[in-house]
Amino acid sequence: MKKQRLIIRTVILILLGAAVVYTLYSNFTKDDMEKVEEGKKAPDFVLTDMNGEKHRLSDYEGKGVLLNFWATWCKPCKREMPYMESQYQKNKDNGIQVLAVNIGESDVVINEFIKRHGLTFPILNDKKQEVLTAYGVDPLPITFLIDKEGKIVKIHKGEIINEDVVIEMMEEIKP
Repeated sequence: MKKQRLIIRTVILILLGAAVVYTLYSNFTKDDMEKVEEGKKAPDFVLTDMNGEKHRLSDYEGKGVLLNFWATWCKPCKREMPYMESQYQKNKDNGIQVLAVNIGESDVVINEFIKRHGLTFPILNDKKQEVLTAYGVDPLPITFLIDKEGKIVKIHKGEIINEDVVIEMMEEIKP
């Protein structure tokens, strides 16, 4: 009985020690990553939309880009989509592109969401969550305003509360 308790305690101590080492390692190495900040160049990426077309962020240089990270289960994300769709329709011919990056949900779930909300701007699926990681996204939703040179003008964390906010965002990135 005593030997069994000793083994269990040893295993627990090893697990706790491993957790502490991992926490320290991740905290010290996260500063090594290039931070995504206003005024800096937006990290380039290539993702595929729900129609199978590839989108490279750098291909949109010369245009303003509203880059939104979202998920179908995120209630604030659901509420802001109609505002983005409405303003996308009004501004797509004015040099502004909306790109919505889903955080890796299944294509079936995303396509159902697109259909239900009548979305026409490109919905990109970050299946491996590499872009999510590169942009340091946490929590959802988050929107990055990128100017025609590819620099981040503004980072809007949280829900876009009404269409007027989207209008202001598009004015900030209009080429």
